[in-house]
Amino acid sequence: MRKFIFSGTLISAILGGWSTLQTTRRGPRDWRLVLMWISWAATVAIAVGTVIEQSRDADELEE
Repeated sequence: MRKFIFSGTLISAILGGWSTLQTTRRGPRDWRLVLMWISWAATVAIAVGTVIEQSRDADELEE
């Protein structure tokens, strides 16, 4: 769990979600908003995948 909490890529992705949330609350609701949420979800998925892959690589090196 620690590897996810201290990951710079995941922290960056979460902060990007804060920006998207603020845009949702204050901005116009149109097709661009949907694309922003899809983009944010893809960014988080890539960040999580990157952390998992780095963890697996580190485990392989230890063996």
